[in-house]
Amino acid sequence: MSVVVREWARIGITSFGGPPAQVALLRELCVERRQWISPREFEDANAATQLLPGPGGTQLAIYCAKRVGGNAGALAGGLAFILPGLVIILAISALALASEPPLWIRAVGAGGAAAVVAVVVQAGIALARTSIRSARAVVYLAVGAAAAVFLGVGVVALLLACGFAELGWRRLSVHAWPVAVGSAAALPALAWTALKVGALSYGGGFVIIPLMRADAVDAHGWMTGTEFANAVAYGQLTPGPVVHTVAIVGWAAAGLGGALLATLIAFTPSFLMVWLFGDRFVAIRESHAARAFLDGAGPAAVGAILGAAVPLFDALEEPWQYGVLALAAAVLALRRPPFWVLVGGAAAGLGAAAVGAAVP
Repeated sequence: MSVVVREWARIGITSFGGPPAQVALLRELCVERRQWISPREFEDANAATQLLPGPGGTQLAIYCAKRVGGNAGALAGGLAFILPGLVIILAISALALASEPPLWIRAVGAGGAAAVVAVVVQAGIALARTSIRSARAVVYLAVGAAAAVFLGVGVVALLLACGFAELGWRRLSVHAWPVAVGSAAALPALAWTALKVGALSYGGGFVIIPLMRADAVDAHGWMTGTEFANAVAYGQLTPGPVVHTVAIVGWAAAGLGGALLATLIAFTPSFLMVWLFGDRFVAIRESHAARAFLDGAGPAAVGAILGAAVPLFDALEEPWQYGVLALAAAVLALRRPPFWVLVGGAAAGLGAAAVGAAVP
């Protein structure tokens, strides 16, 4: 068990760059170096976690820990993977959401927020290339994008609706399926937000952006648009799951207790998914029903990711931020890793503050 805790904590601390980095580190550890899992099983597990709602990288980390140490290993490894980044995010929340946050943390957030707009668009375009397989998928993508821009809290309902619409279309086309703690008043709404983030999101970490913004900014006013854009940047710049951003939202809503509650609720579904379905990952991957649902929900989620770039762009306030955005887009077009683009944006924010530019 100590090996699981040590190795999964190492991955949690060093997995900058989101799910691609997490998957690569888990494969290097479990398949190549330790040979705990066969290459085929790892591929099946990775594919199955993409078919399940919630953060795929976290679910894959929990599954691999379960294969090594059983249910106790899943719990220990999952916590070791999640907690390092959470500690960093909580420290950032305490600084960034203080009544008078330090200039340097605001500058890092403002520069990162400008760069993250380009990163979100790039992620949406990359996902669209693999998820758009039919004219219906284009419709689902458009619905998801429109929902993210105009409907806010309706994003989740439309993601599910698109998934069930595609599932219904396939059933009409094929007749048989193979068997296959601050303000207490904010806590109920915060719990619902965190549940949506952890249990009803498809398409990877970026799809949580419109889900959280709709509640945190539009519906409840826990954060301003600028604070939320900065929170997205902080979540991208820290190691571990992108879902850690929900802790910043929780802090804004109800302080440290809200941050911990939101984190607990957002990550619990990942553990439950692995405990309940981990032994059936091959069947899930080969399930026509699961794939049909994802073929509807997936493009809609991609649309929501692209739509999320609109309010993030609107949150930019200073001219230098638009320059950072343009430079970030150019660097991404040269196929440079998104994490380093975000680091560059944060550095540009610090540079802007150093020369006396206004920092939102």
